[in-house]
Amino acid sequence: MSNVRAIAVVALTVLTGCAVGPNFERPAPPTVDRYDQNTVEMPNAGTDQPVQTLAAGSAPADAWWRAFASSPLDETVSSALTANPTLQAARSTLDAATETLNAARGALWPQLDAVGTASRGNGGINRSGLISVRNLYNLGGALTYNVDLFGGTRRRIEQQAALVDFQRGVVGATYLTLTGNVVTAAIDVAGATEELAAVEEIIAVDEHNLELVQISAQAGKSAGTDVLAAEGQLANDRTLVPPLRQQLAEARHALAVLTGRAPAEWGPPEFSFAALTLPTDLPLTLPSELVRTRPDILAAEAQLHAATAAVGVATAQLYPNLTLTGSWTTSGTTSSDLFKSETDIWSIAAGLTAPIFHGGELRAQQRAAIDLLAAQLATYRETVLAAFGQVADALNALQHDAESVAAQQKALETAEATLDLTQQSYEAGQASFVQVLVAQRLYQQARLGITRAVSQRYLDTALFFLALGGDAMRE
Repeated sequence: MSNVRAIAVVALTVLTGCAVGPNFERPAPPTVDRYDQNTVEMPNAGTDQPVQTLAAGSAPADAWWRAFASSPLDETVSSALTANPTLQAARSTLDAATETLNAARGALWPQLDAVGTASRGNGGINRSGLISVRNLYNLGGALTYNVDLFGGTRRRIEQQAALVDFQRGVVGATYLTLTGNVVTAAIDVAGATEELAAVEEIIAVDEHNLELVQISAQAGKSAGTDVLAAEGQLANDRTLVPPLRQQLAEARHALAVLTGRAPAEWGPPEFSFAALTLPTDLPLTLPSELVRTRPDILAAEAQLHAATAAVGVATAQLYPNLTLTGSWTTSGTTSSDLFKSETDIWSIAAGLTAPIFHGGELRAQQRAAIDLLAAQLATYRETVLAAFGQVADALNALQHDAESVAAQQKALETAEATLDLTQQSYEAGQASFVQVLVAQRLYQQARLGITRAVSQRYLDTALFFLALGGDAMRE
């Protein structure tokens, strides 16, 4: 056994060379300090509507969805983070990648194996002329050490470590997507609920108009066609209800699935805009910080790192490979004969393999790795540019949503006043029912318009947090 220990000491003290291939350097942060050429301003969204402001240089807080100040929403997101199968799969895949890295690191150490055999067989004819039968025992060990002269093993480990970082970015992106889907589905529930309420108000107006025209027709002041027109308007507006109920059902079912449950066994809370607070103090991460926090960018960076290490792996194949081996064996016909010095057999060897001719295979593999590195660098740049574009779109959406809400609110106020005056004029015989229908149509468009504008403002606010990466890298 002392010989085996000597072999291990020799193997561990062999000096290894440097790792060939390029060393990875993180891409430099972008030089731009804004996302859009024009300065984005958050205008007033109208009377009784919150005003949003931006705090440049700040990042989303932990649990970014809490900015909507809704306990039911917090509980729903928490349930999703606990039981969502997609997030569970991503986390398990990260664990597997980590263990694969641990396995790869084992190649840096000598590999020691124990070998033992026991056999019984014909030992030939002895002096008495009889066939002898004997036992044979062998016990030994084998040690192998791949001397990483040119860093091929270390580059493989570096590559696997980068793949772990990539999977960590995938987990962050999955976390971000999941929390975003829960919040947007909750907003969809609130939006569909508000639109149903708006349609019910519109139907109530239709019913009031039908009542007015029926009274007028009974008094001989209106034609029968006015009654038919009012009935047609009422029937037409009632057709708006089923699609909205379907939209509401789909959003509720989506929330159930996101929380890892079947729609038949769980129903989400009744979300409404009255129970959701529109975030007003919005963070705005600088571009130089976004590339260090957004999970999809970090995942692309990790893939770039892995591609860089792959060039080193391919380059190391062009150089000689040195392997040290050692073995020790003791044997005997009885167990007591084992470990006797005269039965020990040991050996130490060094094997050197150097590529001479492989038909251009190794050089082609190196060139392919270099090409893939260039492709991955382009993919990284594309990912960064796409992220900046999404933030720019989200910023402009917030600005335009505020303008849209203000315009829709003004349109609703005007439409309500116009409809009220037109109905009064019709009762007084000073307006036709056609004028009432026109005013009613304007009111319907404005009533649904303000609801959809407010819903879109909530939705775009959530998408803005997602574009900034939320708090995904704290996952």
